[in-house]
Amino acid sequence: MDDRVTNAICKKIDEALVESDGVLMISRAFKLVGIESEADFILGIIIGRIYNSFHYQTRRILGRNATVDEFNEFVRIITARSNEIKDIIKNQ
Repeated sequence: MDDRVTNAICKKIDEALVESDGVLMISRAFKLVGIESEADFILGIIIGRIYNSFHYQTRRILGRNATVDEFNEFVRIITARSNEIKDIIKNQ
């Protein structure tokens, strides 16, 4: 994966970890309508934000969609940082 895209993804992960209050507010709002697992819902939002950034940055920086190899690298990056993401969710 292009280093610029990798850096953008890592920055987005860091941002998601720091700015988790907004995600928590959304999660609590949806809990009112019957979402059972707040932690899973929060994780889904965070991963969605990071994936959106990956998709956008790949198109913006490289001018094309990600290749299969680049997507696999993206998955490796978020998997490697999954414990950080889970810890933030647990500590909410």
